[in-house]
Amino acid sequence: MTRALISVSDKTGVVEFTKGLVQAGVEIISTGGTKKVLDEAGIPTLSIDEVTGFPEMMDGRVKTLHPKIHGGLLGRRDLATHMDAMKEHDIQPIDFVCVNLYPFKETISKPDVTEADAIENIDIGGPSMLRSAAKNFSSVTVVVDPKDYALVLAEVKSNQATSLETRKRLAAKVFRHTAAYDALIADYLTKSVSEVEPEKLTLTYELKQTLRYGENSHQTAAFYQNALPVPYSIASAHQLHGKELSYNNIKDADAAIRIAREFSEPTVVALKHMNPCGIGSGRTISEAYQFAYEADPTSIFGGILVANREIDLETAEEMHKLFLEIIIAPSFSKEAFDILSGKKNLRLMTLDFADQANNQPEVVSVLGGLLVQDQDVIEEIPEEWEVVTDRKPTEEELKALAFAWRAVKHVKSNAIVVANEHQTVGVGAGQMNRVGSVKIALEEAKGRMNGAVLASDAYFPMDDSVEYAAQHGIKAIVQPGGSIRDKDSIAMANKYGVAMVFTGVRHFRH
Repeated sequence: MTRALISVSDKTGVVEFTKGLVQAGVEIISTGGTKKVLDEAGIPTLSIDEVTGFPEMMDGRVKTLHPKIHGGLLGRRDLATHMDAMKEHDIQPIDFVCVNLYPFKETISKPDVTEADAIENIDIGGPSMLRSAAKNFSSVTVVVDPKDYALVLAEVKSNQATSLETRKRLAAKVFRHTAAYDALIADYLTKSVSEVEPEKLTLTYELKQTLRYGENSHQTAAFYQNALPVPYSIASAHQLHGKELSYNNIKDADAAIRIAREFSEPTVVALKHMNPCGIGSGRTISEAYQFAYEADPTSIFGGILVANREIDLETAEEMHKLFLEIIIAPSFSKEAFDILSGKKNLRLMTLDFADQANNQPEVVSVLGGLLVQDQDVIEEIPEEWEVVTDRKPTEEELKALAFAWRAVKHVKSNAIVVANEHQTVGVGAGQMNRVGSVKIALEEAKGRMNGAVLASDAYFPMDDSVEYAAQHGIKAIVQPGGSIRDKDSIAMANKYGVAMVFTGVRHFRH
């Protein structure tokens, strides 16, 4: 008689699936809670110890790790020696395996999980059975996902067996599943012993969305989410309205929420092509939006907005005047949503701004490898910056310098930001020399220099940038310092009466 071994943590659909196998003449072996559910449904089952002749022990840790189980899974039906061995040792073939694993991911996701609880939810027998069955896919059908029950039953009903192609696809799915399961365990234990640079990096992500195309229309792409979701991330944002996100939308939205994380006061970030085109902070979110819009009314067109407060009616009415790709906020008032959702393609998304802690390392792909680094989330205290010039910044200038410094770390290097204490007024990004970025930022800021200061993400290698900034109205500069020619920049600042402070921290963003 054909046999199936069924032992699942996720009981979804298992009764209906098992009934379908029984109707096809399959004998059922089951264990523990699964057997109880099937027995209560009136489905006849054999217990594991009836098959192995050996009792479960050690609180169920040892029950399926037995030759009569794994021999039935691994025995090759096309080899006489395997079949003779099975006959000699009274091992019956097991042709169907339906197993899913202890909920390790769900267990370690609990905020109060103990190490003992986590370890107890590491499944051993389940992955072993899955791997044995998947290795022998030429003969064994193995199912790890309830979504595949219908496919298997349909083929069994039509052909009295599954096809080799189906068995191979299901086997591949099993190895992906067990690899991801093991990766979570490896990551948990690695972090528990504070291993910083393990000799092997095991990562696991889950498909969130198939994208229409990638960075360009001829490129295929997909969006994968961390297996342990990060609350403050674009992957965890909830889309309320609009067409699906594109590859470039996701990249830009990620960059925008990173910037918004820098500000606790009501703030709106406008972003275009991975660089902020306007950042505004105000007493209300409406005022913050006006500052962000006025920072660069041209570039904001077709951009992405992130607001760290609820979008109210007043703000929505102003936003509605523009063509925008995405608006992300903690929430939208009903009136605001009604107005903004009138644009069918505008993506409206909510994100939980309460939990912004994120110690996940950044992983960036390069040809043939990955770069891994900590996030650039160092805490800096402006009061501890070093004033290196004869003139000290005024209180108003210091506030503007702090604002500009929070902004410039998110601009592609070479990065220059000109800002006052509540908005950016000029952004120079991604130039091959620093003075080029200075010129772009100051040209953009022309006519809005009242109270403006300048921030540079890295030190000035020459004093030309300082001189150009001073000649165009800049009275205060913040930069990391650390160049062998710092004295030249300081002397130039003193020549023009510019206040300059060193932070001691560089913020390259490539």
